[in-house]
Amino acid sequence: MAYAGIDIGGTQLRIGIFDDEGNLTDVYRTDNDRSLGGEKNIDRLLDYVKEKGYDVRSYGIASPGPLDLKKGKILNPPNLYGWDNFEIVRYITEQTGKPAAVNNDGNLAGLAEARLGAGRGFDSVVFIGMSTGMGGSFVYKGELINGAHCNTAEFYNVIVCDDPYHHGSANPGSLNEVAGGAAMERIATERFGKQMFAKDLFELYKQGSREAEEILERTSQMLARGIADIYYIIDPDVYVIGGSIAMYNPWYTEKVINKTKAYLTDPDITVKASQFGDDAGLYGAMLIGKDLVSA
Repeated sequence: MAYAGIDIGGTQLRIGIFDDEGNLTDVYRTDNDRSLGGEKNIDRLLDYVKEKGYDVRSYGIASPGPLDLKKGKILNPPNLYGWDNFEIVRYITEQTGKPAAVNNDGNLAGLAEARLGAGRGFDSVVFIGMSTGMGGSFVYKGELINGAHCNTAEFYNVIVCDDPYHHGSANPGSLNEVAGGAAMERIATERFGKQMFAKDLFELYKQGSREAEEILERTSQMLARGIADIYYIIDPDVYVIGGSIAMYNPWYTEKVINKTKAYLTDPDITVKASQFGDDAGLYGAMLIGKDLVSA
C-alpha cells in the first residue's frame, strides 16, 4: 500500500508516493500548464500513478489558498491561474475511488515540520514559507489550526504597509504583495527597467548593487513587520522558516529575523530552518491523506 501527496504550484505540479512508514519513495514533476485548467492538469498526475501501478490508499493535496475546506474546493489563489472554483477533492475521489483531502500548501508544510521535522517536540509551531508567494501555518500539539474560514495563519494577506499594488485576492500592502518572490520580481523589474527574477535580484545584491540592496532592505523590513505581528498574536514556541527564498539565501532569513527582533518585547525567540525544504508540502499532504484512512 502507498499514500500519495500532491503539491500544486503556480509553475510546477508534483505528486509524491510514500510507503506505510511515511518514507518518500518516488516523485513525479510536471509543469502547471495554464492552458489546461485544473482537471486536465490533475489528470497528468493521476495518469502517472496508473502507469506505475501504485496501489494508493489516499490522496492529500497541498494547494495555494484561499480554499473552502468544507467543500474541498480551490477558490481564487493569487499565484495560481486557471484553477478557480475547482472542487479538487470531489474530482480526485471520483477519478480514483480513493479518499482525498485538501489544505493550504503553507498549512501542510507547517504540519509536516511540526509532526516530523524542525518543529517536532514543540507544542506551538508557526511555519513561514518565503517563496514565489508568502505562506504560513499554525500547528498546536500536532494539529493544524485552520480557523472558521481556513484563514488562520494566512500570512500572505497580513497588511504591513500602504503600498497600493495587489492582484487576485491579496490585500494591497500585504506581505505577499510587498515581500514575496513575485513581489521582489515586480519591484526589481520596475526599478531596473527590464525583466528581473528573484534570483537575479539576490545575485546583484551579492555583487554590491545599491538598487538591489535598497529593494531587499525594504522587503526584509516588511517581512519583519509581519513576523512581529505573528509574535504578538500567536507567540509560538518555535518559528520554522522555509520556502525557496529562505532555502537558497539563509543570510536573508537572518537579516529578516534581526530586523524582527527590534519590534519584540522579548527578542529571545526560537527560529529553525525547514527540515524538508521544497518537499514539506508533499509530506504534509501525505499526512492529511493518511489521517483519512487511519482515523
